[in-house]
Amino acid sequence: MHAVIRASVSLALSVSPRGRCIAIGTCLHLMQRAVYGSCITVTPKCAERAIATMTSAGPTGTDDHGLVSVGEVRSFVQRCVVAAGAAEKHAESLAAVLVAADERGHFSHGLNRLGMYVMEVREGNCDGHATPSVVRETPATAFVDGENGIGTVVSTYCMEIAIKKAKEVGVGWVTCKDSNHFGIAGFYSLLAIKEGLIGMAFTNTSPLVVPTRAKKSVLGTNAMAFATPAKSGDSFVLDMATSTVSIGKVEMEQRKGLSIPIGWGVDKDGMPTTNPGDVIDGSTGGLCPLGGGERTGGYKGYGLSMMVEALCGVMTGGPYAHHIRKWTADKSPAHVVSLFN
Repeated sequence: MHAVIRASVSLALSVSPRGRCIAIGTCLHLMQRAVYGSCITVTPKCAERAIATMTSAGPTGTDDHGLVSVGEVRSFVQRCVVAAGAAEKHAESLAAVLVAADERGHFSHGLNRLGMYVMEVREGNCDGHATPSVVRETPATAFVDGENGIGTVVSTYCMEIAIKKAKEVGVGWVTCKDSNHFGIAGFYSLLAIKEGLIGMAFTNTSPLVVPTRAKKSVLGTNAMAFATPAKSGDSFVLDMATSTVSIGKVEMEQRKGLSIPIGWGVDKDGMPTTNPGDVIDGSTGGLCPLGGGERTGGYKGYGLSMMVEALCGVMTGGPYAHHIRKWTADKSPAHVVSLFN
């Protein structure tokens, strides 16, 4: 038996304390528009369960939850991405990052992003078969060409090089060009922890953030992550955007029909708004830097975002700020630039 889906998968998830299962329920629904261009056929049991749960939930969701194992969710993601045109091993990489995001509570960057990745690959904006390569390197550094590949594939490749160099000479500093959205930044810093190392990851993104005292989206959410191992298997992990929240959190509030708190975004006049639609439509408004408005310290988030732009876009000679394509509005390659060490 198989399930056929014609819509973007939009999920809200929570991790079961009883084991490696994901609860699929609140704010879980099928978006009512076709995004794949044609049917995608998926056969695993996870798809059957996911579809059954999703079709029973309305646009604002229900309080009912169905448990699906992490393994089944990962398999579901892989099959969707392969059906869209990606290589099997690249789909595995993407599935690992999306599922890790939901497991760690970053629901805005988990299955919430599956539809976006499927569209990127299917429409040719992102090359689902591209393999990154080293352009030049030194014992401690490397510059990688992502070849417009899936962001998770490019980023994992870069962090693995950084880890190898750090083990050999004490530090590894790797930048890449022509990459794409890479999921949660913390996934890559955690790879370093597994090897007993300190890990850092930074990336610029589409212009979604309106700087302090401005009215136009110019900067990305420009994520950063830092992770260090501690005693007895413990660790410290910082994984954050340089905006007050990610755009995914605003999307999730909009799907639930809720307003957003003051400090998350501004409207077309640069004024604080509680309407998620003002923020998501980049032509009318945008996100606030970390801290919100000027009086609550938003200029600090503005400064952090500029720091990431300097480390990623400017230092590598790649695109930065408003020179990166607009989120969802521009179908050209993203040319995202990231840094790993």
